[in-house]
Amino acid sequence: MSIVTGVPWLLAHKSMLKVNQPQKVSLYNQDYVIWKDRQGNVSALPNACPHLGAMLSEGWCEEDRETHASRVVCPYHALKFDREGCTVLPGSQKKTLPQLNPPELIIQDDFIWSYGGYEPQMPIPEVLNELITNYDFIGYTADTSAEIDLRTMLMNMHDYNHQSGAHFNPMKIKEVHLEQFIDEGYKSHAVFHNVTAPKSLQDKLRNPNLFLMPEVVTTHLENYFPNLVILHTDSPFGKAAQCQLFVPETDTRTRIFVLLFAQAKFPFLKNVGKKAFLDVAKLVIDQDIDILLKIYPHTAPKIRLNNEVGMDWIKRNFDNFPTLAPSNLSSKSPVPSLTKS
Repeated sequence: MSIVTGVPWLLAHKSMLKVNQPQKVSLYNQDYVIWKDRQGNVSALPNACPHLGAMLSEGWCEEDRETHASRVVCPYHALKFDREGCTVLPGSQKKTLPQLNPPELIIQDDFIWSYGGYEPQMPIPEVLNELITNYDFIGYTADTSAEIDLRTMLMNMHDYNHQSGAHFNPMKIKEVHLEQFIDEGYKSHAVFHNVTAPKSLQDKLRNPNLFLMPEVVTTHLENYFPNLVILHTDSPFGKAAQCQLFVPETDTRTRIFVLLFAQAKFPFLKNVGKKAFLDVAKLVIDQDIDILLKIYPHTAPKIRLNNEVGMDWIKRNFDNFPTLAPSNLSSKSPVPSLTKS
């Protein structure tokens, strides 16, 4: 099984939607058009116009001058659809019954969630709402769709050994040492140390981000099956939480994007390094997708490496969902203190 249903998927952060500009999102083999009006209200409809199937996401929005609510306009015949899926046919002054069935959206602060029409099997994780109370939202990046199924994408994310291969350049990671794995059912923590190769001054000048890269990089992943991984970092300048979100667009295609939150210890450092952090996050996602598209499918593994407990966690939860299997993959010490603000 490569898709699980009854799971809340984060379709977007409101900052990812431009006012009165429709865009396409996909979930469970269904395309939707989603848009935001001037007041911040978010609407979504199936993306195929009920007249002749034109993509509504390729159209535009028309705003009501009084209420500032907006309707999405079909690019083919300019039919205008409100958030309920109703329109007014040419030559008629009467609004039709709903012609499109809007997906159910759950809006929490700036987070736009959906169960994709399935009966909920697990709640929306509260961690993002907790983050925004203590962290500043920095931005989003790496919004990418790839012909990779969800299970394969998550197996890669929890393959801690791949840091020294797929991400050797430019971060020069040469060794990975898993220190902790805490199994809490559909939630887990992984803490590992990445040992980096020596970096010359020339290397650092070519890639200034290496000036910030210590000899040993401690990585703490806070994992929520199957839709969210939070990479926590702590430094003398403050804390950051890089949230990687996964959305199953089809059985074989997955969308991934990153939301970045930070807590600067000194106010004047709030925006320092913002672009660099976002660029590094995008590079990592690009490298992951690149290597996954270069793997021969259906190759039976004959070798098992150390540190594959995270992959075991993904396999178990996919194989047992929605039944929660016993949590028996924990190892070593308890959850690290850097999970706290």
